[in-house]
Amino acid sequence: MDFDTAFDRTLGHEGGYTNDPEDPGGETNWGISKRSYPDVDIKNLTRDGAKVIYQRDFWAPVASKLDDALVYQLFDAAVHHGIGNAIRMLQRAVGVADDGYWGPVSQVAYDRMDPNDALLRFLAERLDFMTRLSNWGHNARGWARRIAQNLKYAAADN
Repeated sequence: MDFDTAFDRTLGHEGGYTNDPEDPGGETNWGISKRSYPDVDIKNLTRDGAKVIYQRDFWAPVASKLDDALVYQLFDAAVHHGIGNAIRMLQRAVGVADDGYWGPVSQVAYDRMDPNDALLRFLAERLDFMTRLSNWGHNARGWARRIAQNLKYAAADN
């Protein structure tokens, strides 16, 4: 899995500028929220500007440590829910303490698992996480479609 493919896929889920009062991230463009990036001019953020943030903050921390099928899924979750939440989901999937830090204990647990099991368990953790969010009702249809598309990507990447 290369970064450009992952980036294009995730942008297919994220889209452009929104300022939905139901979104706890507030003002958002290309999946980058004002809440997470208060110093970024969200309304005028370019696709290339978003790409720099995505690569630095969501791809680079773990991309080289996971199988291709899972690295995209973790990246997409990191963009959608924050890198800490995405790592906690993966840690629960591999059966270690979910502290949000991908260290040697997490890596060893992951390396001992069948990659397909880790992938499926991660997607299950993600969907479970989403259903517990206060804005699930408002976003359920779109988020369910996102997970459905990601399951198709998982099958293709596997």
